[in-house]
Amino acid sequence: MPPSPPAQITVGVAGVIWNQQGEVLLIRRRNPPRAGHWSLPGGRVERGERLEDALRREIREETGLEIEILGLAGVAEIVDAAPLGGAGHYVLIDYGVRALSGRAVAASDAMDATWFALDKLPEELWQETRRMIHTSAHLHLGLAPPP
Repeated sequence: MPPSPPAQITVGVAGVIWNQQGEVLLIRRRNPPRAGHWSLPGGRVERGERLEDALRREIREETGLEIEILGLAGVAEIVDAAPLGGAGHYVLIDYGVRALSGRAVAASDAMDATWFALDKLPEELWQETRRMIHTSAHLHLGLAPPP
């Protein structure tokens, strides 16, 4: 008998945040799934909350930054988060954004917040996160797509 599907689907938003130097902000996650790993800042969408409002709220809570939304970068999905220390099914909607004001700090669910140049991204970065960063660089910064 196949395993039963997760009890719920969690919708999350995240931002590929760019600074004026063309660097992207990554946070080290405090909570599952992927606790301890580098990731894009973001979090769960609350019932009745618009996606872009959730994105602004989550980025403000995790990093202290105010942002401008540039556009959709893509969608990623984790169907079974148990091996990653989480539970359930996650649909993650990622946006390219530009930092407008504030100083990036690790707050809320983040243990660390660091700016990275595209050629200096952490090795252990989840493949989907890497894909969203490169897609946003292409769509929102006009940089060449990855090989």
